Amino acid sequence: MPPHHQPMAVVLAAGKGTRMGSDLPKVVHEAAGRPLVRWVVDALREAGIGEIIVVVGHRAELVEASLADVPGLSFATQKQQRGTGDAVAAAAAGIEARLSDDRRRPVVIVCGDSPMLRPESVRGLLARLAESEASCLVGTAVTDDPQGLGRIVRDQAGHFLRIVEQKDASPEERAIREVNMSTYVFAAEDLLVSLSRLDNANASGEYYLTDCPGILLGDGRPVDALACLDPSETLSVNTPEQLAEVAEALRRRGGDAPS
Repeated sequence: MPPHHQPMAVVLAAGKGTRMGSDLPKVVHEAAGRPLVRWVVDALREAGIGEIIVVVGHRAELVEASLADVPGLSFATQKQQRGTGDAVAAAAAGIEARLSDDRRRPVVIVCGDSPMLRPESVRGLLARLAESEASCLVGTAVTDDPQGLGRIVRDQAGHFLRIVEQKDASPEERAIREVNMSTYVFAAEDLLVSLSRLDNANASGEYYLTDCPGILLGDGRPVDALACLDPSETLSVNTPEQLAEVAEALRRRGGDAPS
């Protein structure tokens, strides 16, 4: 693809990770010999993404130090923990600065605590975005254990309607097995428009990135959810026990992420 269509990425890495029992930022904890955020960044780079904005917050210097030798990285700061939408908004100026004459440049958004992310999943989302000219694609997985994850709500014809967080979901919605994986690709201008219109009228009082696809859909923009992620990629890290589980899964995978 021409240089101005090259994708960029935003990695959300500002969280404290309170349940880890440590003052370290969650994403600098190591699994299988590498910080969690480094697994994510390496997967993005293997997927062909050379420009990556990492959103930092809690003890930002430690996150930046863990990625100091990676080319093509820049950092944006989320000053307060006000949700995933607010975290991406912290990177908005950096996204805008990279658009030049192509305002539909693809922007991949992933979480820094999801080290099981596979390059082929990212490439699949980017390929589908290029084919469909959608405003947003949500990467999803179908899992037997959707507990704690946002559910993908579709209409009777199977078209994407919205993402509902578990704490906001009805009993019927909680029974849905297709889950949000916090892995997205947006056309840049549509991402920036939807971020500017987020509100925090929800059970957590936070700005949810998950509301952005629904905002675009309400504007008549094409939005879809693509079940292209492997259930193993639902493994993220919130506790020491999950860190051990992810480390073992990465070792079983054979360390196939690039070094």
